[in-house]
Amino acid sequence: MSATSPVPHLPRSIDESGLLHALPMAAAIDALRAALRDGPDPETDPPRTIVPVEHGQLLLMPAHRSRYAGVKVATVAPDNPAAGLPRVQGQYLLFDAATLTPVALLDGITLTTVRTSAVSALAADLLAVPEAGRLVVFGTGPQARGHLDALRAVRPLTHVTVVGRTTAHVERFVGAARRDTGLTVEAGDPSAIAGADLVACCTTARTPLFDGALLPPHAAVTAVGSHERGSREVDGRTVLGSTVVVESRAAAAREAGDLIPELESGRLAPEALVTLADLAAGAASADPDRPRLFKSVGMAWEDLAVAGAAYEAT
Repeated sequence: MSATSPVPHLPRSIDESGLLHALPMAAAIDALRAALRDGPDPETDPPRTIVPVEHGQLLLMPAHRSRYAGVKVATVAPDNPAAGLPRVQGQYLLFDAATLTPVALLDGITLTTVRTSAVSALAADLLAVPEAGRLVVFGTGPQARGHLDALRAVRPLTHVTVVGRTTAHVERFVGAARRDTGLTVEAGDPSAIAGADLVACCTTARTPLFDGALLPPHAAVTAVGSHERGSREVDGRTVLGSTVVVESRAAAAREAGDLIPELESGRLAPEALVTLADLAAGAASADPDRPRLFKSVGMAWEDLAVAGAAYEAT
């Protein structure tokens, strides 16, 4: 840089509290809805770059839309929770699209939690019966709580059942959710899905969490726990017995461990997958006589939409 060149401004820093204050869940859902309506087809998003490292993975997720460009750099360290550290960490760098000037640095984990639950809520708003009041949540971490808050924004929840592997974690989640929401919240087991209107799978499970034969025909399921081929939260019966909605057919074929066995075996045809964009535009619909499954792998366009909206709101 020459002596006469202007000194660029540092990007605005938006931490967890700033992001949550700037972007209530309803606003995040609206930002994603607008991105589906006005943005390029999610099928054109660059694939996630995954770099294996000694203790986990480095993830790189770039995206570009009309007003902004951005990239999320995240890490996944499976052993971290045992040491009291987050499994996933990261930062998001937002750029002005016209000049590619950095304008904001956002807390990547809060951004991921908000956008993941907001995408699920958008899908639920398009798939769940209007009167959906009974939710079953698998998991007790930030995504489980984020989904409870997000789904409350689109459906009149009255009863929540929490299913988890560790009793102490379930009890802590139940107590906090009762206090913060005023809803009826209780611990349960996987059979609770038999009475569910909504099911949110927010775990790192490698094997299915429940028997899909128990799902009521009207139930809407969202599975968000992983973007890895070897992970699975729902079984083949759920996949083959449901209308399956994805963010992108290409991304699902690469990363949706819940769907890949059925896709690669030919039991599920790629063209049978309904995209979230087509559903939002009214170009596709769900079969009202069988369950609806939204399998999310998390995409860069979603991070960018939420990051841009948070920046504009601060």
